[in-house]
Amino acid sequence: MHATYLPARDAAARLGISLATLYAYVSRGKIDSRAGPDGRSREYRVDDIDGLIERRQAGRGAAQGAAHSLTWGLPVLETRISLIRPHGQYYRGQSAIALARDGATLEEVARLLWACDDNDPFGTAPPSVWPAAVQGLMRHRELPPLERTAAALPLLALAAPDAHSLHPQQRREGAARLLRETAALLANTRPGSRPIHQQLALAWNNTHASLPDLVRSTLVLCADHELNASAFATRVAASTGASLHAAAGAGLAALSGPQHGGATARAHALLRQAMRERHPEDDMRERLRRGENLPGFGHPLYPEGDPRAALLLEMLAAARPRLPGMARIERLVDAVAAGSGRAPSLDFALAATALLHGQDATASLSLFAAGRMAGWLAHALEQQEAGGLIRPRANYAGARPTRRR
Repeated sequence: MHATYLPARDAAARLGISLATLYAYVSRGKIDSRAGPDGRSREYRVDDIDGLIERRQAGRGAAQGAAHSLTWGLPVLETRISLIRPHGQYYRGQSAIALARDGATLEEVARLLWACDDNDPFGTAPPSVWPAAVQGLMRHRELPPLERTAAALPLLALAAPDAHSLHPQQRREGAARLLRETAALLANTRPGSRPIHQQLALAWNNTHASLPDLVRSTLVLCADHELNASAFATRVAASTGASLHAAAGAGLAALSGPQHGGATARAHALLRQAMRERHPEDDMRERLRRGENLPGFGHPLYPEGDPRAALLLEMLAAARPRLPGMARIERLVDAVAAGSGRAPSLDFALAATALLHGQDATASLSLFAAGRMAGWLAHALEQQEAGGLIRPRANYAGARPTRRR
């Protein structure tokens, strides 16, 4: 098996150190490095990085080891929902890439993530009319999709039957209803039993025949990604006994942060600016020469490239090969790969999909949130059924109390 390597910034982020400290580790022989694809940069061996993390945690004790685990470190809790490998992610042992390629819908993936077995929680259609309080909210069409959805979740909880049920099947039926309602909120439409990917594709007001299938694949690939920030926030809320609505609201709040969902907006802004350039590849090369960070490129968990982005860009190119914007995007991607060795991430693929279909950055993030809701609900269900409050301790590093004489 070939060893995998990370670019300098990703290696430093994984270790939670500065670039200067990373270089010091290399000089001491603790991390192996090699020349990057461009011949100027360096890459750093993942096995050495992970080994250093383990030795550091063992030497520093449980408290500091746990603290490092919260930033791309070692696992902190057990889950049966998803697994990430350098070549792709798995949902309960099934390849997410294969599921997307083979035509799975978000509803089918949700049943898999929620461990529904032969039970179908989507068998009952949700009400086609919003509760009165939500109807009032939906009249404000100027509200951004995420903010509208976040405001509606507690109102939906008040009208939800069995919101605090302990019965596994009722919980999953509640999750199915909430998944459909969330998609409708993000699309600014009414809930219904139409497949979610069709509902979201219709909201884009685009008649291209390939769009529904592209949206379907995107939702499947966005459905879960192990213990990311929003999934962890969801589990913490669920561990308190909060309802599925409240737990999903915690995930949505975490997604709204610039270091999580904001990555998609930054990728969209970069791509939109590059598309205005006559030669977008030259613009990317100049940015790399200036040492700028390129949002939407590189991922610490996928040293060889994000397979989710690769599949979506492949589908996008197959569906719209003659679209001028697609050719420019491909030249841009090639320029970044040649200059830095970095491949597009999921955020870039989301931005490219929205941009080529005439949509803004909020459409990209809405697509992500609609898919990830299935994963948030899976984590909430798993945490509720496992029981136990997630309550880590802090390692106090401030001023010490003074003793009174």
